[in-house]
Amino acid sequence: MRLTPLEARYSRVHNASLAAVAVGMIAVAVGHFIAEPANAPTLSINDPRFVLFLMLAGSLVYFAWLGISRFNNREVQLLIDHDGIRLGFGRDKRLAWDDIVWVRLQRLAFRPQLQIGIAPEAFMAANLSLAMFNLDDSLRPIRGMPSAVLVRDNGLDVGASALLAAVKSFRPNLVRS
Repeated sequence: MRLTPLEARYSRVHNASLAAVAVGMIAVAVGHFIAEPANAPTLSINDPRFVLFLMLAGSLVYFAWLGISRFNNREVQLLIDHDGIRLGFGRDKRLAWDDIVWVRLQRLAFRPQLQIGIAPEAFMAANLSLAMFNLDDSLRPIRGMPSAVLVRDNGLDVGASALLAAVKSFRPNLVRS
């Protein structure tokens, strides 16, 4: 029986919605200040409301750019096949099945996330450049597990449960509960 590889890409609907909401929020704020200029902050760094709105506008512009760039990115971000797991997300690293120690699904609030335990030597060789405080990265380190990686499915077209099912179809012995 030939198993079908699972490919996960950035979801076009999710990322288009992200960009549209960010641009819409900026437009609503500008429209509000045009309609009621008395409520608008003064254009000065000394006005704390201006600084606040400037920071909010900057973050919304960032998320609009992020949504548009991910909408246009059709590269495979996660591939699970007979050779192992390939992690994209700007890293393009392949983890062979022999380098993966365990895989499990862990819930963070209501959202399931895929956790992958990697052999320490393979983890160091992969050099994944993980950052704990990068809010928009789909690959994160796991606290207390130095050679494991968390795959967030936010913005992907495949959920974490389907990713675990694909791992289970190729290597059921790696799945932990």
